[in-house]
Amino acid sequence: MGVAALTSTAAGPVHASRRVLEVAPVWTGHPVGFQSVVAGNRQVVAFFDAERRMTVAARELEATNWTFQVLPEKLGWDSHNYVTLAVDQAGHLHLSGNMHGNPLVYFRTSRALDIRSFERVSKMTGRQEQRVTYPRFLTGPGGDLIFTYRDGGSGNGDQIYNIYDARSRSWRRLLDGPLISGEGRKSAYLNGPLRGPDDFYHLVWIWRETPDCATSHQICYARSRDLVTWETSGGRPLPLPITFETGEVVDPVPMHGGAINGNVALGFDAQGRPIVSYHKFDTNGFTQVYNTRLEDGRWVQHQATDWKHRWEFGGGGSIPFEVRVGPVKLDTGNRLTQHFSSREQDSGAWVLDDRTLRPRRRAPAADAAIADLRKVRSAFPGMQVHLVPVQGSEAAPAALWLRWETLGANRDRPRPGPLPPPGMLEVYEIPQRKG
Repeated sequence: MGVAALTSTAAGPVHASRRVLEVAPVWTGHPVGFQSVVAGNRQVVAFFDAERRMTVAARELEATNWTFQVLPEKLGWDSHNYVTLAVDQAGHLHLSGNMHGNPLVYFRTSRALDIRSFERVSKMTGRQEQRVTYPRFLTGPGGDLIFTYRDGGSGNGDQIYNIYDARSRSWRRLLDGPLISGEGRKSAYLNGPLRGPDDFYHLVWIWRETPDCATSHQICYARSRDLVTWETSGGRPLPLPITFETGEVVDPVPMHGGAINGNVALGFDAQGRPIVSYHKFDTNGFTQVYNTRLEDGRWVQHQATDWKHRWEFGGGGSIPFEVRVGPVKLDTGNRLTQHFSSREQDSGAWVLDDRTLRPRRRAPAADAAIADLRKVRSAFPGMQVHLVPVQGSEAAPAALWLRWETLGANRDRPRPGPLPPPGMLEVYEIPQRKG
């Protein structure tokens, strides 16, 4: 299903040992997420084109020419309305997106890996599909395709999970009810589930009381072996749905306490212990980064920064983030590292002390093959770079990255102009290091 099927042969120049492929011009008036996956010998990219049309492109990995399929969805001004993409066990593509409290938008191919066979599917289960936000596909413990989303609105949402049967090509509920419920009074903003080194699926979230992002509060945690039965970090079973009263509290940050959804990250140390990273106000009212780790059965806060500035945020819609906090990760040298950005403090990565989780020094610069990709090239004021790894390319001879530029968030409101011209969506092929 679709209104266009086109072919392009544009390929960018070679820089050092990397190859650059131009995909298509894209909308640059505000940010919205794109996604790309590798399945078999094909790369598939989902994005919004220069006319804001939901579009899918595909190529053979050895090729430079793309095949395009335009889908009957058009982007407005809402930066929540990203597009997400997945491949099931039979090789069929699944695509969802362009929703912020809207009826389900979902497309699926009728022929494996053939983007020209995308068809709109009006429902998955037919239940709680009228106010969908934050769609996400993930892989379950048995390799099954899982789809999760928020039903409801900011301040009154439930988190729903569906599971796909590739043989019958049908969806059913993974759980009888929501995994997490705001009980009509609040909503949970999730990071995860993420499979950890202990084979548990780990999940962290922050609650929000209203559409005002300053009402984000109380960071919580749960884990599961199978995404069906959930428990606390100590193994105590959690009845479903998990609610504000029953979730395990990592940090009881109050409303207007300096924490925000979108900046709660989950990582692990060398012992496999979960670390929850976020920011909040310290006792002096300054914004600080905290790395809270599960140590001997309790969550221990480690303040990572001693900043002397305060990020005061509030209101609704997609806001510009003055601070970004990444998860704690182990690098190739088994050191704990953490990426960060701050309008006041620059951007980069730290090497953390294993015991205190405080920065010891700046981490080495990013791989030279992609460091320059983070620099804005457009001459239009206010542009930002989006650099996203392509899922499934980790085992290939070349790691793949998507790159494009847009203006920043504008609280989901139209910009009067002038607006930047369309910019090129590019794929960078970075040869994988051996060893």
